[in-house]
Amino acid sequence: MSFSELNLFPLCLGGNVFGWTADRDDSFAVLDAYAEAGGNLVDTADLYSGGVSETIVGEWMASRRNRDRIVVATKVGMWGERPGLSAANIRAAAEDSLRRLGTDHIDLYWAHVDDADTPLEETLGAFDALVTEGKVRNIGASNYGAERLSEAMRISERDGLASYGVLQQHYNLLERDYEGALRDVVIEQGLTSTPYYGLARGFLTGKYRPGVTVDSPRAGKAAEYLESERGPRVLDALDKVAASHGVAPATVALAWLAAQPTVATPIASARNVEQLRPLLAVAGLTLSEDELALLDEASR
Repeated sequence: MSFSELNLFPLCLGGNVFGWTADRDDSFAVLDAYAEAGGNLVDTADLYSGGVSETIVGEWMASRRNRDRIVVATKVGMWGERPGLSAANIRAAAEDSLRRLGTDHIDLYWAHVDDADTPLEETLGAFDALVTEGKVRNIGASNYGAERLSEAMRISERDGLASYGVLQQHYNLLERDYEGALRDVVIEQGLTSTPYYGLARGFLTGKYRPGVTVDSPRAGKAAEYLESERGPRVLDALDKVAASHGVAPATVALAWLAAQPTVATPIASARNVEQLRPLLAVAGLTLSEDELALLDEASR
């Protein structure tokens, strides 16, 4: 089944915090709460905590016996231990990920970052072999530019190889570079996208305000958004919309993202269940055209 045909929950749970800011017990609690809410897409990578995130997800699925209900996405190519998108590295990394995840197939296997040193034909051929063997169901491109993504799609069609069906890209209310040539390629090729940093490293949760100190590994980067006029302006718009629905600003930020053209489901992570709750609420929030326009204007 292609990625676009999967019945996905409106929020993809990011696994980057598992084994990093969330230990095994906290990770299991977050995964349990996500699954209980109907969540079914978990996005991890070999890079995340050097494979520990994958191991945690695998152990959780085994203990809950829910592998058939979870769409598992993981990535290859960005980890220093297994760098690049050569055929040999993709093969070795896939086998490692399958072992850590405790599964016989990966539902969505991402090229984590473009590898200009490896021919696209070689990368796509390696992915195609894994798809043919049934070890990978779908493939996706993460952190690709418009030209390389377009070229990859052309090569897949020309050579009859498995093709990227989904893009993972940096995109949120404050960072909208995606809305240009890259999105045009996604639309032209009939792809979907699962944007990351949907909450701008936590800034769009509303917890970063002038004079407020936040204890987070991302605090420095997130606070930078306060240095422009746009940051506080977007927070004001989020506060206004959130208040009218009785939800958190984070819920509204993700709902805006979910409503954008090409977006299948935004990715967001939580290091505990308390952080997860407002993210899950996106499943029950649909913004009006006026609200979308208000947020759009504030973020310009």
